[in-house]
Amino acid sequence: MSAASPPLLFGLERRHWLVLVAAALGWGFDVFDALLFNYVAPNCIPTLLGLEIGSPAAKAAIVRWNGVLTALLLVGWAAGGVIFGQVADRIGRVRALMLTILLYASGTAACALAPNLGVLIVFRALASLGIGGEWAAGATLVAESLPEDKRVTAAAFMQTASPCGLFLAMFVNYQVAGVWLADQPSISWRYVFLCGLLPALAVFILRFAALEPDQRAARMAPRPAGRLSELFQPAQRRATWSGFALAVVALITWWSFNAFLPVIASGLAFEHAAQMRVTGAAAVVLAEQWKLQATLAFNLGGLIGALVTAPIAQRFGRRGVFAAYFCVAGLGILASYGLPLDPLTVLRASFVVGLAAFGVFGAFVFYLPELFPKHLRATGAGFTYNMGRVIAAGGPFLVGWVAAQGPNATRGAMGLVFYIGFVPLLALALIPFIPETRGRRFEA
Repeated sequence: MSAASPPLLFGLERRHWLVLVAAALGWGFDVFDALLFNYVAPNCIPTLLGLEIGSPAAKAAIVRWNGVLTALLLVGWAAGGVIFGQVADRIGRVRALMLTILLYASGTAACALAPNLGVLIVFRALASLGIGGEWAAGATLVAESLPEDKRVTAAAFMQTASPCGLFLAMFVNYQVAGVWLADQPSISWRYVFLCGLLPALAVFILRFAALEPDQRAARMAPRPAGRLSELFQPAQRRATWSGFALAVVALITWWSFNAFLPVIASGLAFEHAAQMRVTGAAAVVLAEQWKLQATLAFNLGGLIGALVTAPIAQRFGRRGVFAAYFCVAGLGILASYGLPLDPLTVLRASFVVGLAAFGVFGAFVFYLPELFPKHLRATGAGFTYNMGRVIAAGGPFLVGWVAAQGPNATRGAMGLVFYIGFVPLLALALIPFIPETRGRRFEA
């Protein structure tokens, strides 16, 4: 075993920082690839369906198909999480990460070549398998590699890569679709998808550099792993159902809100443009600008929220984190979509929702690995975190399907997202029954 190197920053050695930065980059680019579709949907879906961008038929189709494709992504994400969670427990965290990164990057880039909606769905399904598998392996690697007294803070730091990934997706879409190719919306989305391939090489190299040579060999060696059935045996049953229930609540809230934030922002912008008698490319540019403002507010809230999960968890425990964040998320959604606010205020209020509905995922990175023994850690974290997406898939699908039935798709989507605000509030009843892992010794 190599000798420990002197601390660099915050008491962490070089190898610790390599692991943490590599895991954060992998997760950030994972989210970047996953959510590019949400930003290109207003241009991509009408183009593949042969509809005029910005027309009433296009708006209804966007809401409907955005819901369907988001639901399919979540199901594929769940499958990838379960599959690669087991893979990571069997062949090692690093090898599993390599496979997932290659899969999600190549699948996203292939979407740029889709000639129709059916082919796009196939490519998104392939990407979703890798997207779902990356989180379990990355979170487990960080939990096992960092010192005990730094683990919670490091895990929260890793989760901040998620809003950073969204910032990047937002920036790439705005730069490509809103600036460089603003007058060519029917093809700009293809170039946005191609950008999903760019991070793969950098992350691939960083993953190999993330561990010292002797540690890398140990991590990559085949190892005995638990079976999925063990998660439901008496010793693990409470942990499994608790992690699963919390993930379902958080994922329904986040996906139902975030999946339609660009669509709602775009729809409100087109309504405002019509009132101001702005049409054509100018209306498209306005839609991109409003999407930018809404996403900036949501992501900034998520970034801050993820950072403060660590001090809240250390001071008030894991139950305290989930209780506080579920309460703020629910009230934030009900207020922003239930009060008579002007359109831009509604979009900027996404900051409050992001603070809690997005920020709460910082707690999952350290909480789920704490629930399970070493031989089940990636399997348990991957299963509970990702299988929740199967149920969460019903949220955006329902919003999209119902909202598309009326003549005013944007207002319909906003009305249904309002009711999603009751989900985290009702989930407060679960908090007393989940395991409190603060102070529990972590088996490395």
